[in-house]
Amino acid sequence: MEIQSIDPFLQYFERVHERTRRVILCVPPEQLEWTYKPGAFTFGDLIRHLGAIERYMFAENAQCRPSRYPGHGTELAEGYDATLAFYDRMHEESLAIFRALTPEDLARRCETPGGAPLQVWKWLRSMIEHEIHHRGQIYLMLGMLGIPTPPLYGLTSEEVRERSTREA
Repeated sequence: MEIQSIDPFLQYFERVHERTRRVILCVPPEQLEWTYKPGAFTFGDLIRHLGAIERYMFAENAQCRPSRYPGHGTELAEGYDATLAFYDRMHEESLAIFRALTPEDLARRCETPGGAPLQVWKWLRSMIEHEIHHRGQIYLMLGMLGIPTPPLYGLTSEEVRERSTREA
């Protein structure tokens, strides 16, 4: 589906972002830098990555500028409160950039970090896919630690099954 104006897209993006933030808040502060194996992203890495990539890659490219992605390490934000503040600040800065995009901007082609020309609206759509991918990682990692998480849309799969009609 083509994005022709920014407001409906931002309304959708904000709902996606709210669901991501809700699961991020399930990460216990003492587990922020935990990972399941050496060299894999920690919870903190994932949170910093989501903030930094949204702001310094997706938002920059949406303006037809090159990526300025700085990575995802603790040099960006260290500790639970600082990491959440970084994530929130990056999102707010990105929203300010996205709000300024006109229908003409959305139709323009930007260049991805891989060198592919892509219409800005398609690039923004891929940003959402990227966020959802990493949200899934956070859900999985929390599950590995036995930490309860909120259902994505308000019901668990068991509750959906219970409420579903059954044909004989």
